[in-house]
Amino acid sequence: MSTAASAAPASELIAGAWLVPIDHEPIRGGGVVITDGVITNVGPREDLTAERVSIYEGAVVLPGFVNAHSHLEYASFAGFGDGLDFGPWIELHMKRKRRLGPSELLDSARLGVASSLASGITTTGDASFAGVAAGACAELGLRAIVCLEVFGSDATAARERFDELREPFDRRTEPADHRGEPLIQLGVSPHAPYTTGPAVYRWAQQLGLPVSTHAAESPHEQEFMLAGSGPIQQVAAMCDVHSPATSTVRHFAQEELLDETVTAAHCVMVDDEEIELLAQTGTGVAHCPRSNAQLGCGIAPLTKLIERGVAVGIGTDSPASAPDFDMFAEMRAAVAAARSEQGSSSALRAREVLELATLGSARALNVESQLGSLTPGKQADVAVVGLEDSPYAPIEDPESAVVYGGSPERILRTITGGNTRYEPGGFEWHELREAARAARARMLEVSVTAAT
Repeated sequence: MSTAASAAPASELIAGAWLVPIDHEPIRGGGVVITDGVITNVGPREDLTAERVSIYEGAVVLPGFVNAHSHLEYASFAGFGDGLDFGPWIELHMKRKRRLGPSELLDSARLGVASSLASGITTTGDASFAGVAAGACAELGLRAIVCLEVFGSDATAARERFDELREPFDRRTEPADHRGEPLIQLGVSPHAPYTTGPAVYRWAQQLGLPVSTHAAESPHEQEFMLAGSGPIQQVAAMCDVHSPATSTVRHFAQEELLDETVTAAHCVMVDDEEIELLAQTGTGVAHCPRSNAQLGCGIAPLTKLIERGVAVGIGTDSPASAPDFDMFAEMRAAVAAARSEQGSSSALRAREVLELATLGSARALNVESQLGSLTPGKQADVAVVGLEDSPYAPIEDPESAVVYGGSPERILRTITGGNTRYEPGGFEWHELREAARAARARMLEVSVTAAT
């Protein structure tokens, strides 16, 4: 299988019609210089020099997208349970994913990684049920924080599961950045407050690793957390989890589980006091508007979260609840949801949502010192979006052009740590899709022929 990776020269200038650094104003005709996997200079292309020069006319060069919340192992899970309410949907999801073994989930994760790179995503914060997402990321060169999922109320059982998933993680060899550190970072994911008890959350936080969790995602979760009732009650009973008689974020705050190491996905059902708790503790939030909409969970109060200073990023979630890993579609959904909620065409501008999908997500994952903008000294994670044949050419506003005119089909190059990880034609998509299709057929308990 081709991984689309190629070794980088000692230094390379990558320039386009526009450069969007994120932390500074866009530069017409700008470029970025990469040296040994690190950004060393940005500016007008005529002021920059390097051993190799790559010019992309009609394109926008920007930081690689940072996906604040994904499930790469669910890349082949698309479409089932459509129209189910959240409680029945999560029960069906839990039942079906247990039909697959590690090798099948790895095949699905490979497709998820390839699809992410093809969308210009260079880093993902992944919640991993089987732990195999780490191997797929290492194989294809996607930078990742892979948080191994744990469940239940017994901290000893959670630790045993975590150690079992961690063993192959620790044995792997994988690509490293310019400092010799691995592209893949280990984390832990207590799944959700209705599947995971406070003792397991406390144990997870004591590991000193990045923590990812689902939080305040749906009205069904809210009903269970407040009253111990509703459609999610059966799932909670399976995990021996009981209602705390308070809302999710207040529950986390009472248990002292909120801090800058935590990224909470969704946060749809949060009020002003809870938003303030998230801001005060530095807890990151992964905003997943398409998943929220698809499952009928509601619209997260994005503008309030931003105004209160919460570290918010954009997450695609997975095809189990959203159609794909397309960051462009996710950004457009975020804009549409925010403007609909606020009744204002200026509620979330292209510049703001583009920052959320890059530097904002890096902040939510607590890695903004290294990722999320084209800043000298940061990792050389770059995406090139070709817009020459789009309705936005010639480009007037590069940020709007990327958000509204971009798509995975327009990605010309994705670079992680100075290494090219994707260019059109670089993956053997047929092989990736066939393997993932076989995994999906087993999950659905149908033959491959019938699934065709």
